[in-house]
Amino acid sequence: MRKIGVALLCMFLLLSAAACKNSEKTKQEDGYTFGYIAYNMTDIWNEYSARAFEYAASRAPVKTNTVILDSKNSLEESVTAIESLIQQGVDGISIFPISTEQGAQLVKIANEAGVPITVENFMMELPDPGDFIATIACEYDDVGYAAIKFIAENKPGAKIFFAAGQRGAGVYEKYQEGVDRAMSELGSRVSIVATLNGDWLTESAYNLTLDLINSGTAFDYVFANNGMMAKGCYQALKERGLDIPIVSTGGSPDDYQMLVDGIESANMTAPVSLQGVQSFKNLYDFVADGKSPAEKRKSLPIIPVSGDKLEEFIAWDDYAGAYNYVYNN
Repeated sequence: MRKIGVALLCMFLLLSAAACKNSEKTKQEDGYTFGYIAYNMTDIWNEYSARAFEYAASRAPVKTNTVILDSKNSLEESVTAIESLIQQGVDGISIFPISTEQGAQLVKIANEAGVPITVENFMMELPDPGDFIATIACEYDDVGYAAIKFIAENKPGAKIFFAAGQRGAGVYEKYQEGVDRAMSELGSRVSIVATLNGDWLTESAYNLTLDLINSGTAFDYVFANNGMMAKGCYQALKERGLDIPIVSTGGSPDDYQMLVDGIESANMTAPVSLQGVQSFKNLYDFVADGKSPAEKRKSLPIIPVSGDKLEEFIAWDDYAGAYNYVYNN
């Protein structure tokens, strides 16, 4: 009887192993299907990230299909989208939420359905954000820090004019946190002689720069809070015959051209394509291999690019460049 029992056990194990192999073979043949919920595909930041996610799926070792759904900045549409993906039986979901709170709502819907989910563009710092694989987001304070650090390394003793964005919405304030952190570390190497707040637009930056020049305040470096403000600063400086380098942020296609044209001397690039690729990698590694990323909350890398090193620029639509950066760093 004992021999029969052992034989039956061996047979069961062999059948189980064969079933697992057949299951793995089926998965290799059929591949995975991942859903992606955009907050709004008319927003270029979101669109480039979604396309990078799709590109990364096309490079996956196991065939991976993607279903991209656009919630069009609607809470109701986002819930409809995730319910649709769950009904379709997707293997995993990545979301670009409208807000942290709305993101948590979608995460919990996925949790109830037992579908793995990852997040991008928000750090999801809530008391109860639900159970998500990971998140990656652009942290504006990191960008502000990088800008001051770049100036300190490239022009010790610089007198910086910070042409800052609009107060009150929270974005400029995050940049300022990073600037303050950098100055606490590097304040002996550079100084900020003026911080003037505009409204993120070219005309306002032009006027701020002229006002500062007219005040007689001496400065020899500009940190413009975005590309549009960089244009305004440049126009004012050129009008007054001043050749002062401008560092800006973002790394958009317009920023690349401004580096080529010499309007910006450097840009603290935050390639959103990296965000899309990293989101895919977080989801794929978990679904395919059961691996969670080392960092549950990861900041989007900030890559300083100067006008004389344009080969280091990863364009928002350079999905291959973003893929190589994420998978080789």
